[in-house]
Amino acid sequence: MPRNFVLTLTGPDRIGIVEEVTRLVLDRGGNVETSRMARLGGEFAVLMLVAVPEGKGEGLGGDFGGLADQGYKVTITAADEDDGSSHVGWSAFHLSVDGADHEGIIHEVASHLARHGISIVEMDSESAPAPTSGSPLFSMRALVLVPPEVEEDWTSGLKEIGWRMNLEIDVEAAPDDEAGFEDSES
Repeated sequence: MPRNFVLTLTGPDRIGIVEEVTRLVLDRGGNVETSRMARLGGEFAVLMLVAVPEGKGEGLGGDFGGLADQGYKVTITAADEDDGSSHVGWSAFHLSVDGADHEGIIHEVASHLARHGISIVEMDSESAPAPTSGSPLFSMRALVLVPPEVEEDWTSGLKEIGWRMNLEIDVEAAPDDEAGFEDSES
């Protein structure tokens, strides 16, 4: 039975870094289950869920010592097995936020979600210049899980944030299997 680990790496962007990281995982007989990688401000960031055969996970962190010596920050954390039972009955939604970029957008949205007990499963955001004016435009996409006891009015608070911060905020239902669980009542 494989053991899951969350591997994070940040450091200088260079050709071959993904090959080197994945080779180290493969050398242990492991597999990359899920990953996110991005260049952020000149640095390269890797976030991976890796599965390593039972008994081969010991010392995995030491395999990345050479990269640490090159200035990369590497963390490896044993992952708890999540069977999705803690979110049975929760509803999955896609959230999109678009508008002029300014400070505090992510914080405002995340604070509102947290106050309602809503879990952020995934979130991606970026700021890019508008095609014509060059003004910075903000875009965020998220997958969130809403507990069954939360009433529909949580979306009205997002609309208020959109109005106040001059943003377009859309919410639409997502299939439960996108959030990594299936409702046991189905």
